[in-house]
Amino acid sequence: MHVVGFAGYSGSGKTTLIERLVGCLGAAGQRVSVIKHAHHGFEIDRPGKDSWRHRKAGAHEVLVASPRLLALQRETPVPTEYRVVDLLNLLETVDWVLVEGYKQEPIPKIEVWRESYDKPVWYPGDPLVRAIATDAHSRLPEATTLQRLDLDDPQGVTAWMLGHASLFDVSNITGS
Repeated sequence: MHVVGFAGYSGSGKTTLIERLVGCLGAAGQRVSVIKHAHHGFEIDRPGKDSWRHRKAGAHEVLVASPRLLALQRETPVPTEYRVVDLLNLLETVDWVLVEGYKQEPIPKIEVWRESYDKPVWYPGDPLVRAIATDAHSRLPEATTLQRLDLDDPQGVTAWMLGHASLFDVSNITGS
């Protein structure tokens, strides 16, 4: 299994790139899962639905299953920040796990950086950044020898990832 984090500021294009990479990797015969960090509370359920009622009644976990969809909700009485390595253990084995929103985690990353957002880059302070997906290949604010990938070319990013898959092997993750 290969794990790659996507680091970048809000609005830089991480979600769009990941969405496009899921399609490209799938077209290349790869099975893909995504882990997304939510900084704020969120609900995947709707008030009044059976699963919502079970959870609100005090169930620790509610597992909803249909022939085509499985969703596990776990209520945590104390706020818990899960580590990526813990979340990986909840997933089935796939070829690639794309991770969004865990830029502090010790996982290999591709930084997503747009020149127009005028935000600092992440790669100078993070030795786990393996490449930069950007719209400004020659105008990065800090010198680097890292591979520059075209943010608007998901097929090219996919080809690079597949060609450098060993950089993202799950065995490279601390604690796995």
